[in-house]
Amino acid sequence: MDIGKKIRALRLGNNLTQEELANRLELTKGYISQIENNLTSPSMQTLFSILEVLGTDVHEFFSIEEEQTVVYKKEDFYEKENDNLKHMISWIVPNALKYEMEPIIIDLEPGGQSVIDDPHAGEEFGYILEGQVTLVLNKKRYIVRKGETFYYPANKEHYLINHSHQNAKVLWISTPPMF
Repeated sequence: MDIGKKIRALRLGNNLTQEELANRLELTKGYISQIENNLTSPSMQTLFSILEVLGTDVHEFFSIEEEQTVVYKKEDFYEKENDNLKHMISWIVPNALKYEMEPIIIDLEPGGQSVIDDPHAGEEFGYILEGQVTLVLNKKRYIVRKGETFYYPANKEHYLINHSHQNAKVLWISTPPMF
């Protein structure tokens, strides 16, 4: 572990100059520079003081964080086609069930529809990327066109239908994950 580099990153994350950090600790700017460049090692007491000023502690500082994936590529997606309902669903965030939201992209062929979703807790949001769809929400129908969005509490039966003659593509997000 590069202690100096980690201290520098914390200092910069707190918008402090070396001089400002040194002044808060009654140390010299040169000594802070030496620590950050791994030219010297601080005493345990000095390290504890530095970490306190930087808003962390020894346990957090030395913990090895597992790198969290934040960017997903096309090859990470999981796709499932439903020939009967004429749609394909792409789960665009792997393992979304462990998160608060579950985003999918659903491609609906002309005459296609999503699975009829029974009422459940949560909310749903959609953005029409291509074409147009009919949102059926508790028997009421809403036409939603490219560039438009929908948003509703999911406590009523709901699904999408593509009544048009062209494909439709929808970014659909459910919270909690339901797809």
